[in-house]
Amino acid sequence: MPKQTSEFGRNWYAVHTYSGYEDAVARNLRQRIESMGMEDKIFTVLVPTEKKIRIKNGKRRVLEEKVYPGYVLVEMVVTDDSWYVVRNTPRVTGFVGSGTTPTPLSPEEIADLQKRMGVEEPKFKLDVSVGDAVKITDGPFKDFDGKISEFDEEKGKVKVLVSMFGRNTPVELDSLQIKKL
Repeated sequence: MPKQTSEFGRNWYAVHTYSGYEDAVARNLRQRIESMGMEDKIFTVLVPTEKKIRIKNGKRRVLEEKVYPGYVLVEMVVTDDSWYVVRNTPRVTGFVGSGTTPTPLSPEEIADLQKRMGVEEPKFKLDVSVGDAVKITDGPFKDFDGKISEFDEEKGKVKVLVSMFGRNTPVELDSLQIKKL
């Protein structure tokens, strides 16, 4: 194994893990840092997550999803010892980089990621406008077609005019229950 040097200083590195074990790896790594006295070389262990909105059984749920499944981010100074501690943590398959030399993440990538993680409430991205034809994908009006009459971007709600029995009927739906045609 080539000698690791701390020429880069303190940086963030991506560590590849078994998928689904990111939280366990982060917990194990934090314990190893403490038990091996590496607090002066390995500073932060992070599993990046962001909040997403999903509809399940007709109810809106805010879920935390991993931004990079299979990866844990570590802020550290790379030396032989710190590299060894991270690399030999159970369920870690290696650093992202070429060969045995980890490649640091750019400060811009970390800033973007922290901004994504810092968003408290997920925003609704409505790529529709009044008059657009849509198909209803969920709920009692599933598979009906209609036209958007109004939408509330704050609440993520849309009013769709659905043709029933020869007349247009307004139906209020969640933005996740429609699909643009």
